[in-house]
Amino acid sequence: MTLPRRLSAATIACAAVLTAIGLTAGARTAEAQAAAPPPGCTGTPSATWINVVAEGLRNGNGLLAVTLYADKPEKFLARHGSLYVGRVNATGGTTRACIFVPRPGIYALALYHDENANQSFDRTGIGLPAEGYGFSNNPATIAGLPSFRSVRLAIPRSGLTTRVQMKYP
Repeated sequence: MTLPRRLSAATIACAAVLTAIGLTAGARTAEAQAAAPPPGCTGTPSATWINVVAEGLRNGNGLLAVTLYADKPEKFLARHGSLYVGRVNATGGTTRACIFVPRPGIYALALYHDENANQSFDRTGIGLPAEGYGFSNNPATIAGLPSFRSVRLAIPRSGLTTRVQMKYP
C-alpha cells in the first residue's frame, strides 16, 4: 500500500508542476498577445505603440492624420518637427488609429481631419484652420494653439489608449 501512495503522491506532484508550467506558458501567451500591436498600426515598427481614439469627426471623408512629436517644445508644430505622421481612413463619429513610438517616453500628438485627403492641414485665407483638429490631453484652444506643456503625453508602455476630441472651425 505504501508504494501506490508514493506513486500517487509523485503523480500528483508531477501533474501540479506540469499544470503550473502550462499556466505560466498560457500567461506568457496572453501577455504576448496583449503586447502585439493591432493590425494596421502605422509608423516604424517598434516594441512600443499607442492606440489613438479620435472622437467627434463630423464625417467619414478623407483621412485622419496623427502626428507624433518628441518631447522637444521647439519642434512642436514646427515645419519638419514631427517624428512621424500616421494616416488612417476617417470614420464619421469615432476613428481609431494605432501608431508606433520609438520607445517608452514623453511625446505629444496633434491630429487633423484631412477631409479632402490632400495630406495637408488646410487653412483659410487668413490662416485659421479649415479642417478639424485635436491634441493629446484635449487642451483648450480658444485663444490659439496649445502650449507644448499642455499636450505632453506619457507613454510608459505599449497598448495604452488616448482619446482626442476633435474640434472644427
